Amino acid sequence: MKRSPGSEATAAATIVKPPLEPGDVVEIDCTDLIAKTGQAVGRADGMVLYVLGPVPGERAKVRVETVKAKYAVGELIELLTTSPDRAEPFCAYFGTCGGCQVQHLAYAAQLRWKRDIVLNALRRIGGVAEPDVRPTIGMEHPRGYRNKMALVVDRSGPSAAFGFYAARTHDVVPIEACPVVMPRLDGDLAGLWAAALDPESAPAFDEARHVIARAAQSSGQGVLSITTERASRTLHAAAPALAAHLPDVVGITNSFEPPSENAVLGRRHTTVCGRAEMEEQIGDVRFRVSPASFFQVNGEMVGRIYAYLGERVKPATRFVDLYCGAGTFALYFAKRGAEVVGVEENPNAVREARVNAGLNGVAAQTTFVIGRVDATLRSQRGRQTLAQADVVFLDPPRKGSDQGTLEALRAALVPEIWYLSCNPATLARDLAFLIAGGYRLGSVQPFDMFPQTGHIEALAVLHAPSAAGNGAALGD
Repeated sequence: MKRSPGSEATAAATIVKPPLEPGDVVEIDCTDLIAKTGQAVGRADGMVLYVLGPVPGERAKVRVETVKAKYAVGELIELLTTSPDRAEPFCAYFGTCGGCQVQHLAYAAQLRWKRDIVLNALRRIGGVAEPDVRPTIGMEHPRGYRNKMALVVDRSGPSAAFGFYAARTHDVVPIEACPVVMPRLDGDLAGLWAAALDPESAPAFDEARHVIARAAQSSGQGVLSITTERASRTLHAAAPALAAHLPDVVGITNSFEPPSENAVLGRRHTTVCGRAEMEEQIGDVRFRVSPASFFQVNGEMVGRIYAYLGERVKPATRFVDLYCGAGTFALYFAKRGAEVVGVEENPNAVREARVNAGLNGVAAQTTFVIGRVDATLRSQRGRQTLAQADVVFLDPPRKGSDQGTLEALRAALVPEIWYLSCNPATLARDLAFLIAGGYRLGSVQPFDMFPQTGHIEALAVLHAPSAAGNGAALGD
């Protein structure tokens, strides 16, 4: 189309200049934190501005670094006021390592903030006007809790180095100690650094991409796996010398053939020293756990969830446990006399679940099915299982449940659904779909499975319109 004279100048004149530009220095009042990054949220000249360092309730002087269409990112120059909710970070790597986001926020404030995250997601995404979100259940000592450590191996120097990725990058931050992992794992970290300098054990890391270590609170045992592109040519010979640097580790495995460039674990596993599994116990439930196990990283908080469920699980209640992993909750229900059908698509996790059922003496009360959850529920057997269930328990990955599963639950109108989620946004989305199908939302209980981070676990209870069941209700 032919432009009229002066049209380009007119168009240029209508371009709106952003209210902020890189280099601007502004003062903002911080009102919230971004869960994924720990950045504080404020506004300057009507524009949202994100900055690392402040906590809600503080006023800060900030230099603008980047300006996007709807927000800007700045660098903290100075805190002008200080909130009573501010805490001194206890890790030297905080702000560099991407593992923790909110060490600078006092723990009581972290618990309140995480409840608000769940509450706001249910209102904004779920469309629930007044959700019954309980105060977050936290830890008495919110450090040294992680039972799993996934380290990146940096082989660019004269010897292997171990660390975590920096926030929002794939740059490796070398880590010599981590105060949020269990002390036994911190000892393993020191042992790995020593092993990398030992000529007899150093070849164990020649092809390594990642090192995954787990530790058990109850038994004191640990297991370790080294991930390589292909089966390692050097690990077998070096494994005994490596094990000598890791006195609590009962076995070392080689994980290889990772499914993607960023995968921490491979599809195949070979035991190269000792045994592949350690023993753990939470409450009265025993587990055998490998580095690749589908197992919660905070055993103490799993125990808190067990305690919350408590007497609400009645004998002879019929449970369907979807995305059951290695049976963390299915075994707990069965130990209390329930009958449980677990569904999980990962065959290794199902194998572990069956072994752990035998270990706990509940093999006769549990059935574990290998298959995609949505496809399983659409089958005739799946529909019959849902029709007979009193409670469906589901603990899906961060992306939430798939549409086919939610449709099957909505059609079956199982008396109760207990939905455990690690992502408030997808939890709210899925609850909205179930509520639209007739379910009523009861209580929502947050659990601080990941202290010092922006992650939060929440257990939501839904009731069918005419729920009767066997009295397993978690209540409102």
